Amino acid sequence: MKIPVLVMAGGKGKRIGLPVEKPLLPFLGKPLVDWVVEAAKSASKVSEVYVVTSPNTPETEKRCYVKGWKILRTDAKGYHADLKQATLEAGLLSAVLTVPADLPAVTGEFLDKVVGTFETCGMEFLAVFVPIEKREKLGLSVSSIDEYKGVWYSVSGVNIVNGAKIQGEGKIETSAIITDEVEVLLNINTLKDLEIAEKIMKSANIIRL
Repeated sequence: MKIPVLVMAGGKGKRIGLPVEKPLLPFLGKPLVDWVVEAAKSASKVSEVYVVTSPNTPETEKRCYVKGWKILRTDAKGYHADLKQATLEAGLLSAVLTVPADLPAVTGEFLDKVVGTFETCGMEFLAVFVPIEKREKLGLSVSSIDEYKGVWYSVSGVNIVNGAKIQGEGKIETSAIITDEVEVLLNINTLKDLEIAEKIMKSANIIRL
Protein backbone atom coordinates (compact mmCIF):
# COMPACT_ATOMS: atom_id res chain seq x y z
CA MET A 1 0.00 0.00 0.00
CA LYS A 2 1.26 3.46 -0.95
CA ILE A 3 -0.49 6.69 -0.02
CA PRO A 4 0.12 10.40 -0.67
CA VAL A 5 1.56 12.72 1.96
CA LEU A 6 0.54 16.29 2.75
CA VAL A 7 3.27 18.27 4.50
CA MET A 8 1.29 20.94 6.32
CA ALA A 9 3.23 24.20 5.99
CA GLY A 10 0.63 26.96 5.97
CA GLY A 11 0.35 28.03 9.60
CA LYS A 12 1.38 31.42 10.98
CA GLY A 13 3.76 30.04 13.57
CA LYS A 14 2.95 32.86 16.01
CA ARG A 15 4.63 31.16 18.97
CA ILE A 16 8.04 31.24 17.30
CA GLY A 17 8.00 35.03 17.40
CA LEU A 18 10.41 35.58 14.51
CA PRO A 19 9.99 37.28 11.14
CA VAL A 20 11.01 34.07 9.34
CA GLU A 21 8.20 31.68 8.42
CA LYS A 22 8.26 28.65 10.72
CA PRO A 23 8.69 26.05 7.94
CA LEU A 24 11.87 27.90 6.95
CA LEU A 25 13.29 28.13 10.46
CA PRO A 26 16.82 26.68 10.37
CA PHE A 27 17.21 23.41 12.24
CA LEU A 28 20.80 22.19 12.36
CA GLY A 29 21.50 24.30 9.29
CA LYS A 30 18.53 23.23 7.17
CA PRO A 31 14.94 24.57 7.05
CA LEU A 32 12.41 22.57 9.06
CA VAL A 33 10.31 21.84 5.99
CA ASP A 34 13.29 20.32 4.16
CA TRP A 35 13.77 17.70 6.86
CA VAL A 36 10.13 16.66 6.61
CA VAL A 37 9.81 16.62 2.83
CA GLU A 38 13.04 14.65 2.44
CA ALA A 39 11.84 12.11 5.02
CA ALA A 40 8.50 11.72 3.26
CA LYS A 41 10.17 11.25 -0.11
CA SER A 42 12.37 8.52 1.33
CA ALA A 43 9.43 6.46 2.62
CA SER A 44 8.69 3.31 0.62
CA LYS A 45 4.95 3.45 1.42
CA VAL A 46 4.51 7.02 0.11
CA SER A 47 3.25 7.54 -3.43
CA GLU A 48 3.67 11.31 -3.76
CA VAL A 49 4.43 14.32 -1.58
CA TYR A 50 2.64 17.67 -1.55
CA VAL A 51 3.54 20.72 0.53
CA VAL A 52 0.41 22.55 1.70
CA THR A 53 1.07 26.30 1.80
CA SER A 54 -1.09 29.37 2.35
CA PRO A 55 -0.93 33.18 2.20
CA ASN A 56 0.83 32.91 5.58
CA THR A 57 3.86 31.19 4.03
CA PRO A 58 4.75 32.82 0.68
CA GLU A 59 8.50 32.36 1.18
CA THR A 60 7.99 28.68 1.96
CA GLU A 61 6.02 28.40 -1.26
CA LYS A 62 8.88 30.02 -3.19
CA ARG A 63 11.31 27.51 -1.74
CA CYS A 64 9.03 24.67 -2.81
CA TYR A 65 9.05 25.98 -6.38
CA VAL A 66 12.84 26.20 -6.35
CA LYS A 67 13.12 22.65 -5.01
CA GLY A 68 10.60 21.34 -7.54
CA TRP A 69 8.16 20.12 -4.88
CA LYS A 70 4.45 19.78 -5.52
CA ILE A 71 2.41 22.54 -3.88
CA LEU A 72 -1.20 22.79 -2.77
CA ARG A 73 -2.05 26.40 -1.84
CA THR A 74 -4.91 26.85 0.60
CA ASP A 75 -6.80 29.88 1.95
CA ALA A 76 -5.41 29.88 5.51
CA LYS A 77 -8.79 29.35 7.16
CA GLY A 78 -7.40 27.02 9.82
CA TYR A 79 -5.73 23.62 9.89
CA HIS A 80 -8.82 21.49 9.32
CA ALA A 81 -10.30 23.79 6.66
CA ASP A 82 -6.98 23.86 4.82
CA LEU A 83 -6.71 20.08 5.02
CA LYS A 84 -10.20 19.71 3.54
CA GLN A 85 -9.37 22.18 0.77
CA ALA A 86 -6.06 20.52 -0.09
CA THR A 87 -7.45 17.00 -0.31
CA LEU A 88 -10.43 18.14 -2.35
CA GLU A 89 -8.44 20.22 -4.83
CA ALA A 90 -5.88 17.44 -5.36
CA GLY A 91 -8.57 14.77 -5.67
CA LEU A 92 -7.13 12.86 -2.72
CA LEU A 93 -10.33 11.16 -1.67
CA SER A 94 -9.02 8.04 0.03
CA ALA A 95 -6.19 7.51 2.55
CA VAL A 96 -3.87 10.51 2.99
CA LEU A 97 -0.95 10.84 5.40
CA THR A 98 -0.49 14.27 6.98
CA VAL A 99 2.79 15.43 8.53
CA PRO A 100 3.47 18.90 9.98
CA ALA A 101 6.41 20.87 8.59
CA ASP A 102 7.80 21.34 12.12
CA LEU A 103 8.71 17.70 12.82
CA PRO A 104 12.39 17.58 11.79
CA ALA A 105 13.26 14.24 13.41
CA VAL A 106 10.66 12.32 11.42
CA THR A 107 12.02 9.64 9.07
CA GLY A 108 10.78 7.68 6.12
CA GLU A 109 11.06 4.51 8.19
CA PHE A 110 8.77 5.95 10.84
CA LEU A 111 6.20 7.04 8.24
CA ASP A 112 6.31 3.57 6.70
CA LYS A 113 5.55 2.13 10.14
CA VAL A 114 2.55 4.44 10.50
CA VAL A 115 1.19 3.37 7.12
CA GLY A 116 1.81 -0.27 8.01
CA THR A 117 -0.16 0.12 11.24
CA PHE A 118 -2.97 1.80 9.32
CA GLU A 119 -3.14 -1.14 6.92
CA THR A 120 -3.97 -3.51 9.75
CA CYS A 121 -6.05 -1.30 12.08
CA GLY A 122 -9.30 -1.82 10.23
CA MET A 123 -10.30 1.85 10.44
CA GLU A 124 -10.18 4.77 8.01
CA PHE A 125 -8.47 7.20 10.37
CA LEU A 126 -5.27 6.92 12.41
CA ALA A 127 -3.64 9.49 14.70
CA VAL A 128 -0.20 9.48 16.28
CA PHE A 129 -0.20 10.82 19.85
CA VAL A 130 2.64 11.53 22.28
CA PRO A 131 2.28 11.23 26.08
CA ILE A 132 2.14 14.77 27.46
CA GLU A 133 4.50 13.93 30.32
CA LYS A 134 7.22 12.84 27.87
CA ARG A 135 7.31 16.31 26.29
CA GLU A 136 7.11 18.06 29.65
CA LYS A 137 9.99 15.97 31.03
CA LEU A 138 12.23 17.27 28.25
CA GLY A 139 11.08 20.85 28.74
CA LEU A 140 9.18 20.89 25.44
CA SER A 141 5.99 22.90 25.05
CA VAL A 142 2.59 21.25 25.06
CA SER A 143 0.16 23.12 22.84
CA SER A 144 -2.24 21.01 20.82
CA ILE A 145 -3.79 18.15 22.79
CA ASP A 146 -6.54 15.63 22.12
CA GLU A 147 -8.36 12.92 24.03
CA TYR A 148 -8.16 9.24 23.13
CA LYS A 149 -9.95 6.59 25.19
CA GLY A 150 -10.27 8.91 28.16
CA VAL A 151 -6.63 10.04 28.22
CA TRP A 152 -5.26 13.37 26.98
CA TYR A 153 -2.23 13.31 24.69
CA SER A 154 -0.02 15.76 22.84
CA VAL A 155 -0.92 15.85 19.14
CA SER A 156 2.01 15.03 16.85
CA GLY A 157 0.26 16.13 13.67
CA VAL A 158 1.02 12.81 11.97
CA ASN A 159 -2.32 11.35 10.91
CA ILE A 160 -3.88 9.23 8.23
CA VAL A 161 -7.26 10.52 7.14
CA ASN A 162 -9.82 9.63 4.51
CA GLY A 163 -9.85 12.54 2.09
CA ALA A 164 -13.51 12.08 1.19
CA LYS A 165 -14.86 11.57 4.70
CA ILE A 166 -13.11 14.60 6.24
CA GLN A 167 -15.23 16.82 3.99
CA GLY A 168 -18.08 16.32 6.47
CA GLU A 169 -18.44 17.75 9.96
CA GLY A 170 -18.17 16.30 13.44
CA LYS A 171 -15.67 14.21 15.38
CA ILE A 172 -14.45 11.11 13.57
CA GLU A 173 -13.74 7.80 15.28
CA THR A 174 -10.09 6.96 14.92
CA SER A 175 -7.43 4.44 15.79
CA ALA A 176 -4.19 5.65 17.33
CA ILE A 177 -0.51 5.03 17.84
CA ILE A 178 0.73 6.16 21.27
CA THR A 179 4.50 6.67 21.23
CA ASP A 180 7.33 8.76 22.63
CA GLU A 181 9.69 7.97 19.75
CA VAL A 182 11.95 10.87 18.88
CA GLU A 183 10.53 11.07 15.36
CA VAL A 184 7.30 12.60 16.68
CA LEU A 185 8.40 13.71 20.13
CA LEU A 186 10.36 16.67 18.76
CA ASN A 187 7.56 18.85 17.43
CA ILE A 188 8.83 22.47 17.18
CA ASN A 189 6.40 25.09 18.48
CA THR A 190 8.74 27.56 20.18
CA LEU A 191 12.37 28.66 20.03
CA LYS A 192 12.97 26.73 23.25
CA ASP A 193 11.61 23.60 21.55
CA LEU A 194 14.03 24.22 18.69
CA GLU A 195 17.00 24.55 21.04
CA ILE A 196 16.10 21.42 23.01
CA ALA A 197 15.44 19.37 19.86
CA GLU A 198 18.76 20.34 18.29
CA LYS A 199 20.61 19.27 21.44
CA ILE A 200 18.77 15.93 21.50
CA MET A 201 19.49 15.25 17.85
CA LYS A 202 23.16 16.08 18.31
CA SER A 203 23.60 14.07 21.50
CA ALA A 204 21.83 11.05 20.05
CA ASN A 205 23.96 11.29 16.91
CA ILE A 206 20.88 10.87 14.72
CA ILE A 207 21.44 13.80 12.40
CA ARG A 208 20.43 12.98 8.83
CA LEU A 209 22.58 14.69 6.22
